Amino acid sequence: MNATPHHFPDARDDLETAREVVDTPQTSAPTFRLAFADPDFLCRDELRPVRLQLELLKPEMALTEAGVESTIVLFGGARIPDPEFKDNTHNTALGALSEYYDEARTFAEICTRESLKAGGTDYVICTGGGPGVMEAGNRGAQDAGGQSISLNIVLPHEQVPNQYATPELCFNFHYFAIRKMHFLMRAKAVVAFPGGFGTMDELFEALTLVQTKRMEPMPILLFGKTFWEKIINWDALAEAGTISQEDLNLFRFVETGREAWDILRNWEP
Repeated sequence: MNATPHHFPDARDDLETAREVVDTPQTSAPTFRLAFADPDFLCRDELRPVRLQLELLKPEMALTEAGVESTIVLFGGARIPDPEFKDNTHNTALGALSEYYDEARTFAEICTRESLKAGGTDYVICTGGGPGVMEAGNRGAQDAGGQSISLNIVLPHEQVPNQYATPELCFNFHYFAIRKMHFLMRAKAVVAFPGGFGTMDELFEALTLVQTKRMEPMPILLFGKTFWEKIINWDALAEAGTISQEDLNLFRFVETGREAWDILRNWEP
């Protein structure tokens, strides 16, 4: 992207000049640092609105420059193992969910192959960038020879991007809220696999936005009907009147990657 011509000094030039300034008591003072190059200043509580804006802008600009038009978002548990290693999982119930790793990988590969046929700018796989289902999604895209987006977040145990995440489309977030915005800003579909609190949070954010018409309708697919109906009593919510019966039509259950793709391909709003 070409920068807009202007007659003022480039910020990067001034940054280099400032690094070469003579070291004196005055130039060594924190107040003398350029504001945009002063991490102590940028991390102050009063600068939170600026940090929120930066975190919104950086991925948006990078994805625009990369030509990404739309995405298919994969949510799912970080703890769900690759079937190759499920025997190392001490939790038998968790090991039994490893089939969804394979389905996520297959689904992402199908989506990416179809995306590449049309130029690779639409239906780009987007995950949270971590292990488990997220890894499977990025891996499936790589299997197909395509790129994928990963939206990581700084956690106390330091979530490291999985090895299949496309480096140029790998982002790191401080704010959960801005990260969730980026999940949905380009989404043409949301696909949720079995998962925990994080998956539930992300799924219900999408459902709420569609339900309240704050976001355009889109396919919301839940992999594994048995899992989801055991975890959430959807019918009880409708029977209690806390959601309407029509709200149960906002999502569909699927079991395989091929089934999910067929629904997306034939979906009409």
